[in-house]
Amino acid sequence: MDNSFSRYITSFGKGLWSLLTGMKITMINFCRKKTTEQYPENRATLVIFDRYRGELVMPHDAENHHKCVACGLCEMSCPNGTIHVESEMVEDETGKKTKVLRSYRYDLGSCMFCQLCVRACPHGAIEFRNTFEHAVFTRSKLVEQLNRPGSSLAKK
Repeated sequence: MDNSFSRYITSFGKGLWSLLTGMKITMINFCRKKTTEQYPENRATLVIFDRYRGELVMPHDAENHHKCVACGLCEMSCPNGTIHVESEMVEDETGKKTKVLRSYRYDLGSCMFCQLCVRACPHGAIEFRNTFEHAVFTRSKLVEQLNRPGSSLAKK
């Protein structure tokens, strides 16, 4: 009987010590200065880090040219299947057949932002930008076509 009472007191003491340790950490965090950002009000002063991956984009120059050769490496490297590249074979003036990008669709809603697609692209045709306001009511609005209408491959 004496042994069970001492074990009870020991376990009660350990439990009380654990509770006080947790309460100490809670009180330290409670007394710290708050770091909450008031998001909609501070848009003008909000700082987004350069390495933040918010949205995949395909840069176009002033003449509406892009660098995508429709090789499909980005589509193959995407673990979620969020990228769909559609291409077609076109014959030019000399009779040479080349692959041309027809549609480059990207689903922002299922993207993991792992950047494997950007690293796999041999021509640097896609990149991540640090935009972050993508709140919508339906997931279908998160599917974007990255190549612009009438765009073509940039001359090397």
